[in-house]
Amino acid sequence: MRIFISFFIFIFLNINIYAQEVVNIYTSRHYESDIKIYKKFEEKTGIKVNYVSGKGKALFERIKSEGKNCPADIFITVDAGNLWKVENEGFFRKINSKKIIKSIDSQYIGPSNKWIGITKRFRIIVYNPNVFDYEEIKNINYEDLSKDEYKDKIAIRSSSNIYNQSLIASMIHHNGRKVMSEWLDNFVSNFARKPQGNDRAQVMAVAYGEADLAVVNSYYLGIMISGKGGPKQKEAANRIKVVFPNQTNRGVHVNISGAGILKNSKNYDNAIKYLEFLLEPEIQKHIVYNTFEYPIIKNLDPSPVIKNLVEKYKEDNLKVRILGELNPRAVRLMDKSGWK
Repeated sequence: MRIFISFFIFIFLNINIYAQEVVNIYTSRHYESDIKIYKKFEEKTGIKVNYVSGKGKALFERIKSEGKNCPADIFITVDAGNLWKVENEGFFRKINSKKIIKSIDSQYIGPSNKWIGITKRFRIIVYNPNVFDYEEIKNINYEDLSKDEYKDKIAIRSSSNIYNQSLIASMIHHNGRKVMSEWLDNFVSNFARKPQGNDRAQVMAVAYGEADLAVVNSYYLGIMISGKGGPKQKEAANRIKVVFPNQTNRGVHVNISGAGILKNSKNYDNAIKYLEFLLEPEIQKHIVYNTFEYPIIKNLDPSPVIKNLVEKYKEDNLKVRILGELNPRAVRLMDKSGWK
């Protein structure tokens, strides 16, 4: 009997040793600060975080190829267009958490609660203050960028970039396909150079005279202003000025980074706990103070580095799922316009 009890205790202890609670994450976010979040979550919950980082498209292809054997519970990626594609192909499952759904405005939640925003980022305009006076540009709209007055003045990255595709998708929603087809033709003719590089490269182009204004994501500018991009990028950021478009009407274009729970998740409850953790004020503050994004939850300021980019701003309240739904139309029109 004593031998049997000792054997049972041995088995019980070993089950607890080897059956540690886990959550497995595939993420296309590439921030050191995210790794610190994993550690904070482990310390708070005792749940081990395993993660694989990489390019969003490559990770999604891996999810599809792994099928039911995919170990990932959560997929984190950037842009609502990418989240919509994953959901549209049936790889996300419903997020059953009242805490999560109550924490976020409904426009940042996917259909049937299958994905959520984690942070916000705005598509803004940077300009050369030696070319444009603030008073003449402060009320600029995205729609204005097709006008003749901006001929040979605009820098922007490739049409293959999802951030640009989502901006155009939002404009199709607001203006209609026919209007945007003509708009794109004129917009492309206003490029100062062939699209190239990332968003920081567009800021550099404006700072050093290759273009007079550029369309970029707000957090890239935060990286440059903070010095995290190096002294040359910081110098470039100090040479330009910022304007948030469409402030007299719908507001600046908003996109997100976000996450969903994969349909073959084997640790669903732990995945829910992790997503809830990401929306806690302390963690949101940690994210936005390190990445220069904007918080997805209310009543929390962004990093001081970007808080004063503009004094006040209005955000477009478009449901971000629409950016995915209209992505195919946006891509077709962009291709038709010759935007490479």
